[in-house]
Amino acid sequence: SALPTLSTEMLAFTLGTACALVVPRAPAPHVTPAFAAPSFAPRVAAHPVLQALPAAYSPAKEIAARGGKYYEGRTPEMSEAIKQALREVGRRKICVITGASSGLGLACVQALLRDYEGYYVIAAVRDPAKMDQAAAKLGISPNDYQAMKLECASLQSVQDFVQDLKQVLPRGRGLDRLVCNAAVYLPTDPKPRFTDQGFEMSMGVNHLSHFLLIQLLLPELKKAEGAQVCVIGSVTGNKNTVAGSLVKPVADVGTLSGLKAGPGAVMVDGDPKFDGAKAYKDAKALNMMTVLEAHRRLHAQTGIVFNSMYPGCIAQTQLFREKRDWFRYFFFPTLMKAIGSYVSQPEAGQRLAQVIADPVAAKSGVYWSWNGDASRVGVGNAGGAGGEIFENEFSGMVRDERNGQLCWDYSMELIKPYLK
Repeated sequence: SALPTLSTEMLAFTLGTACALVVPRAPAPHVTPAFAAPSFAPRVAAHPVLQALPAAYSPAKEIAARGGKYYEGRTPEMSEAIKQALREVGRRKICVITGASSGLGLACVQALLRDYEGYYVIAAVRDPAKMDQAAAKLGISPNDYQAMKLECASLQSVQDFVQDLKQVLPRGRGLDRLVCNAAVYLPTDPKPRFTDQGFEMSMGVNHLSHFLLIQLLLPELKKAEGAQVCVIGSVTGNKNTVAGSLVKPVADVGTLSGLKAGPGAVMVDGDPKFDGAKAYKDAKALNMMTVLEAHRRLHAQTGIVFNSMYPGCIAQTQLFREKRDWFRYFFFPTLMKAIGSYVSQPEAGQRLAQVIADPVAAKSGVYWSWNGDASRVGVGNAGGAGGEIFENEFSGMVRDERNGQLCWDYSMELIKPYLK
């Protein structure tokens, strides 16, 4: 039988109740690695904002406490293995996908290679061995992809990844597709975590690492005919949706003073009080602003397509690994199905693959969505299984050109030391 129509008020109450029922989990006990903590990166320590931080939110102390950096550098043999693999690419389109070893990224790799001809995937991941194991389990041929080390919590890793990729790309070839998918979601953290360069984790991983990746790979994208860049968005960062406007906390980047401040700032809007859920939503808003600003600045002169997409609510993805099992595997999926917003991981992967490879989606400055089951229960653009691809609307905050300019200019200033 058909599900009843939910009013906006009923949905807000339901989602609000769901959020209220999630009890923050105490952080796991810290186990210090056997190696000694390295000294803090000079370019971070010298930042004036970092020097003036309150002790409770000190990136230097947080990095020292965890026993070292997230990224300790690349190994020479890594590049040689990748060079050997890429000799077999031929004329296939080369597609870089970040965060490809699990969740949406892995499902996309599988769908892209299965449903579309002529693609080769560079899986940019934290753990290449994990990617190889996951690919083997799904039956993905090693002839169709190559895992490369990319630690998005380190801008140095992003720079090294691009340098290695440029060296091993077949001569005369550019990069056909770049998919910025990797993300962290840390709603239960009572205090912020920081990247190797001292940026709040959601801001650094979800936004700045991909912003730098786009800038460094622009020359390779320009070489390829019909190149495309897709940065994964989210309904939670788009305030013109039910989930984005009524489920607290709501994304609000303010004047982007926290992004401007850079290392040590714990929230994009400059709020000194940390909120992990809002930090994620604000970072996704920055992702979508980046797409629109890249479209404004670069599409006409380069022909590169810049777009974003929302795959639907993948309730059981690794993105929710910080949540308790009862929430991840029972409560949240049940709730999302009830309101028509649930989408399986394989279907979400098919949607992202469609944005990458279907000519229908080769349009710049667009936020792609699928309405699916949500249209049956009256919640409009909330996503859900099934349905056809359509051009969704960015929120006013995301579309605001002044916000877009500030997002771009502030981010460019922060990544400047790595633009080599």
